Order: sequence, then C-alpha cells, then structure tokens
Amino acid sequence: MKAFTNFCLLLALALALCGAGAWAQSSSAPAKPKKTKAAAITAADVQALRDAIAAQQAAIAQQQQQIQELREELRGRDQRVQQAQSTAADAASRADAAQAQASQQQQAVGQLKTEVADLQTNVSSATATIQETKKSVDAAIESPLAIHYKGVNITPGGFLAGEFVRRDRALASDINTPFNSLTMPGASQSTMSEFFGSGRQSRVSMLAEGKLSMVKLSGYYEGDFLNAGITSNNNESNSYPFRQRQAWGQAAFDNGWSVTGGQMWSLVTETKHGVDNRTEAVPLTIDPQYSVGFSWARQYGIRLAKNFGNKAWVAISMENAQATVTTHDNPANFLVGSAGTGGGLYNSGITACSYSSSLNITTCTPAASYSFNPSPDFIAKFAFEPGFGHYEVFGLYDRFRDRIFPCGGIAVGSPCPLEGLAAVSTSNEADGATNVSKNGGGFGANARWTFAKHVDFGLHGLIGKGIGRYGSGQLSDAAVEQNGSLALLKNAQGLGTIELHGSKLDVYLNAGVDYAGRSYDSTVSGGAEGYGNPKFSNAGCYTEIDPPNNNGFIPGSLSSCTADTRALIEGTAGFWYRFYNGPKGRMQFGAQYSYVTRQTWSGVGPAGASSPGVSPEGVDGMVFTSLRYYLP
Repeated sequence: MKAFTNFCLLLALALALCGAGAWAQSSSAPAKPKKTKAAAITAADVQALRDAIAAQQAAIAQQQQQIQELREELRGRDQRVQQAQSTAADAASRADAAQAQASQQQQAVGQLKTEVADLQTNVSSATATIQETKKSVDAAIESPLAIHYKGVNITPGGFLAGEFVRRDRALASDINTPFNSLTMPGASQSTMSEFFGSGRQSRVSMLAEGKLSMVKLSGYYEGDFLNAGITSNNNESNSYPFRQRQAWGQAAFDNGWSVTGGQMWSLVTETKHGVDNRTEAVPLTIDPQYSVGFSWARQYGIRLAKNFGNKAWVAISMENAQATVTTHDNPANFLVGSAGTGGGLYNSGITACSYSSSLNITTCTPAASYSFNPSPDFIAKFAFEPGFGHYEVFGLYDRFRDRIFPCGGIAVGSPCPLEGLAAVSTSNEADGATNVSKNGGGFGANARWTFAKHVDFGLHGLIGKGIGRYGSGQLSDAAVEQNGSLALLKNAQGLGTIELHGSKLDVYLNAGVDYAGRSYDSTVSGGAEGYGNPKFSNAGCYTEIDPPNNNGFIPGSLSSCTADTRALIEGTAGFWYRFYNGPKGRMQFGAQYSYVTRQTWSGVGPAGASSPGVSPEGVDGMVFTSLRYYLP
C-alpha cells in the first residue's frame, strides 16, 4: 500500500510538471500579431528570450532528472515489491509446508503419545508380571511344589495324622474296623468298650513325572504304617512297620493311550475323572477300611486305557487274584492254597490250631493264607462324562480252583463212598485226587453327580459270584461243599454317598451294604456243610463263655454259634474342617460317627430242630476323630 501511494504521488508530480512546461511554452509564444505596426526588436530582447528559454530548459532538465530518479526509485520499489511478493509467496509456501509438516508432526506426536501410553501400560503390566513372577519364583525357591531332577519333576506328598477311635463293643482293632468281626451278643467283648489312639495312618507319597516328545512318564509311590509285625504292640514304643500302599509306573501317550503297571487301586474302584489313577472316589471317612458297600482293592495289576477326547474312556486290566473261603467242620478233602513260604517273602505264621476228635485231624489257621490261583482277575470298564455327571460300567471275571481228595478226611479202615472203596488204607487216601476250577465274576456300575458346585451325590453297586473280597466287609468268596469242591457265594455291594463341600468345611453321609448269599448241602452222614446252612447251630450266640486260660487276654469263644454273615449294613456321618489351606500345607480336623450292624443267616436255636430261624446280630457304634497336617 505504501509503494502504491508513492507511485501515485510521483505520477501527479509528473503531470504537474508537464502542465507547467506547456504553460511556459504558451506564455512565451509570441502573440498573434495585430494588424499593427511591428515594434522594433532589440538585441537585449533576444538575449532575454534566450536566457528565459535556457532557464526553462534547465528547469525541464531538472524536472526530467527528478522524473528519472522517481522512475528509478519506482523501478527499485517495483523490484522490491516483486521480491517481497516472491518472498511472501515463498513464505506462504513454506508456511503451508510447515503447516502440513506440523500437521503430520502433530499426528505423529499423537500417535507417539498413544504408543507411549500403550508402552507405559505394557511396562506397567510387564512390571506387574515381573513382580508376580518374582513372587512366584521366590515362592518356588522358598517352597517349591516339585523337585526338579534331571528333567524329572518329583513331588512329595502325604500327611501326618493323630487319630483315635472309641467303640461301644470291643474289637481289639486299631483305627481300621474289621466289619465282619463284629461280635455276637453273648461275646464278652460285647459288654466292653474300647479306646485306641493312633498315628499309624500317617502317609508319605512321591510322584515323579517326566515328559518326552509323545509320551508322559510317571511313577507313584505311597505308604503308611497300618501294618503289624510279629512283635508289634501298644505297650511302650508302638513299633509298627511301614507298609506299601501303592507303587506303580505309567506311560501316557499323546494319542490317549496309557499303560500302567504295579500295585495300585483296582479298576473295580470308582474314579472321579475318567479311569485316571490318583482320582479314585474314596469315601471321606477317617476309618481306613472306608465304608461298608465300597468295592475296592489295592493289588498288583497292569492296565491298558484309552481316552477319547476326555468324554469317554475304555480300560482293561489284569490283576492279582485271591480266594477267601469259609468252612465249617469240612472233612480234609480239599486244598485251596497254603500259608506263605518265608523264603518266598510271604507270611508263614500260624495263629492257632484245633483238633477234631470226630475227624481225628488237627487244623491250624495261618496268619495269612495264599490261594493257588489258576489265573489273574480280569476287569473291563467303560467310563463316560457327557457333560453332567460321571458314569461307569464294568465287568469282573475271576477263576477259582481247588484240589479235591475223594477219600480225604475219612479215617483209615472206613469206607470211601465217593470212590467206591470199602475201606480206606494209608496207601490210597489220595486216590482219585483231581483239580476242579470254577468261574466267577460280576457286573457293577458307578454314577456321580455334582449339584450347585458344592454337593456331590454318588451311587455304587456290584453284584456277582465269588467277589466278596472286593468289598470293605471282606465277606467270603466261596464255601466248600461236602465233596470238597468250591461253592461260589452270591455277593452284592452297594453304597450311596452325599458330600457337601465348602471353602473350609466338608460334610459327608454314607450308607452301604455288603451281602453274601447262602450255599449249602448235606453230608453223607447227614451233617451240614456250606455257608449259611439253616442246620448250623446258632444256639450259643447269646451265651457268654469264660476265658479259656488265666492270662486274661483271650476272650472265651462262643460255642454252637456259627453265625455266618448275611449282610453288613453301615451308616456314617462325618465332617472335615480346614483351619488352614495354603502354600504352607493344610491343617484340618475331622470327626466321624458310624453305626454298623452285622446280620447273620438263621440257624438252629437252643431247642434244636424245634427252634429254627435264630438270627443273632452284632452291632457297634464308633466315634473317630482325626487331626491331620498335609504337605503342600
């Protein structure tokens, strides 16, 4: 604007100068001659005119010089204006570029701020993770869950227990209850209660695990002190030996197959998940004999299992066999097994011997008997978990064998009708001896449901022949017929459980039954044989007998009291309360009450054949407590 104003001023000045020049020429131009007489022109007039023209020319030159200077100044100013405009354009361009760059930088700064904020968040998260990891590492260093040794994780476990049991009727038993030994009403023990304290259920365990590319290898060992040596007693040191509960190894492949071998819970035992070892659904009782109606065994076995997507499982096992047999005044015409051989690492002890004057034989009772098994027991199980509940169905096959001596137990010189001999001589007592085998087994099912995340309800059942030893009641598998052959007993086991689980308190209720059926026949002489024979005498089951000697530690044995068990029935209620459960382990207290009844098969009463149907019953009420510390 200033340059334009100067330009206008210069233009006005130029016009003024031009006007002045024209005016000067007009004023100096000669006037139109009048038609008068011309005046005489002098030299002075000419000189004056010349001087005036020279002065005008000088003034014009000066004005032209000024105009030129103004033009030069205008030209310079135009150049400066153009330069300024160019500079302004450049500045505007640079400003636009700077603005664009500033915008980009602003976006970059915003993105950078976002990245910085994310980085701060990540740093905070990483810091928290590092702190948690450090805590975990410190905790793992201070109290590791497992010991790492050459790529193998070794996890110790177990618990220390201080427990007692108080029974209304004495059984001379530690914390475990021999249910099938409940005494009859006439026994002296039925009039006396008992109290025993024990730490023998304290347990130690170790789990070793190693992972290869396609298989996980595991080994597990578990033991406690519920064992009795020859010199064990409660007098002073309570020196009871350690015993093996479980010892097995397993290879579990990524494709779902697994192979397990060693001493472990039988496949008959219910599991809480699939058919996996160490998930057995064992009753929560303090009593290590668990509950009547619970089917189980811990024995040698080799197991093959297949997992189908954690929804279904199939397993088969081959397990150690054994036969439990009940006899009553049978002749010596059969052989099932033997006491153990010390050199074979089996128990060879003898507890008592008795003499039968009618048969002229002496019978000794081994501390532990071992049947000569013809084959292992075979078990197959199918388990499935469709989304609600756990279900199992299984089958058991076992085989029994004894050696029969047709003339065994018959006095020399007496006839042997089974062999058609008029008289038995010392040289032919074993004539016709032969081995006879019989097949047994059964079918079972288990079901377990969880309601409202805190209530577990379970049902178990097993029924068959020759399966008594798989029940907690330990009823017999078989009896012996008068010809020496084994008679497999019908057995049934059933258990119902309800468990309520809280953050600190667990409560459980169990109701179970073990059953053994009758199997009997009559002897050649008209006597009674078998198990639960109605001709057996129960006349003396209500009459107390004085002790047989004066040492005070052998109760009188009831006479004329066969009392074969028909059913064992138990109801149990208990709880576990956890005082502490955390990284330092678990401390808990439990109490249990059980009421057990032992019902027997009816037999002949005091009046003989005129008073049949006498069924004595043994009962017992038991209170248990336990204080345990579990390793973390």
